[in-house]
Amino acid sequence: MENPKKQKKMVLGRGLGALIPGIGVQDDISSSKDYFMCDVDLIRSNPYQPRIHFNEEELKELSDSITEVGVLQPLLVREAEEGYELIAGERRLRASKIAGLSSVPVVVRPVTNKEMLEISIIENIQRANLNPMEEADSYHRLMTEFGLTQFEAAERVGKSRSAVANILRLRNLPDQVKDSIKQDTISMGHARALLGLESHSQQLSAFSEIVRNGLSVRQTEALVKRLKTLKDEKPAPKAADSTWVNEIADNLSKKFGTKVQIKRKGNRGVVAIEFYSSDDLDRLVGLFQSSDY
Repeated sequence: MENPKKQKKMVLGRGLGALIPGIGVQDDISSSKDYFMCDVDLIRSNPYQPRIHFNEEELKELSDSITEVGVLQPLLVREAEEGYELIAGERRLRASKIAGLSSVPVVVRPVTNKEMLEISIIENIQRANLNPMEEADSYHRLMTEFGLTQFEAAERVGKSRSAVANILRLRNLPDQVKDSIKQDTISMGHARALLGLESHSQQLSAFSEIVRNGLSVRQTEALVKRLKTLKDEKPAPKAADSTWVNEIADNLSKKFGTKVQIKRKGNRGVVAIEFYSSDDLDRLVGLFQSSDY
């Protein structure tokens, strides 16, 4: 039986090849016969680039490699009103500029805006360049800007619908947590554990403990389990508390000879004593003023 992981990787490769006929992300200059050297100043960044954070150390390493052996794989661009717009190869373009190159090899392909976003996502996923939050935002953008369903978005990038759905859940986390995922402060494992908590306040509380104490993913899972257990245990004290309050209300009703309600909110509340006539009110006032009460 064919290895599912291997098959999924092939789906990604075929998907990209279908979007850009004649060239794939692994093609180098020797196999790309229609490339030409283009001035770096004529190339604008891809407006659909899903990757936001670029590791400076990795860019420097790539720049050093480019200085030594040059750019081995051409950048993909499309024609723009002025110059060209980058389709794929943002890291190579940035590293080439750091290396001081004035021109880089490019291949021009006519692609639509949707294809540009799809290509950018696929290229970055294949190279594992996106962090989970960037990946989630990319799928969301693919769905909202181009009207795709989760299934259609998953099909475009060669992933299962459940995998895309799980990544998209990260967008439900508090902004502070999402920013930490983007900055690699916490991992996908931490984030997945936090999604097990229902409220943002709980998630933020757990997140603070993760950062403060440097919790591992396993420790975070244990923390979330404890918090969920505490939440599940809360209704019991409330039920006992409610019974106690009802008993007090019943005792007061018997003493005053009228209906008494106690409405509680936290540690505060209201005691409501009903009366049905002016005489009834006078009777109650008389009871309050007597020494018995």
